[in-house]
Amino acid sequence: MYIIHHQSKGMKRTQLYLDEQMARTLAALSRQKGTTVSELVRESVQEKYMSKVDVDKVSLARQLSGIWRNRKDLEEIDQTVRGLRKGKRLKRLGIG
Repeated sequence: MYIIHHQSKGMKRTQLYLDEQMARTLAALSRQKGTTVSELVRESVQEKYMSKVDVDKVSLARQLSGIWRNRKDLEEIDQTVRGLRKGKRLKRLGIG
């Protein structure tokens, strides 16, 4: 089932394979509601998977804390970042 629509800003196009009954049901519902099958799918995904998503930011931060601790290529990161910032920033500002 292909639906061609103009991609809205912030949307990502995807393709779904539906069985015949799903396709017929969504097509009928879209006509009844005066909307697109895509909109019905977006609403369903939002209701089923997005509305109950609670991110525990504190727990996530704890899990990620120190994730790059043992990376050997980042031992001199402060000097590396300063060097990168200094060189490009001054040139970009027309000072250096």
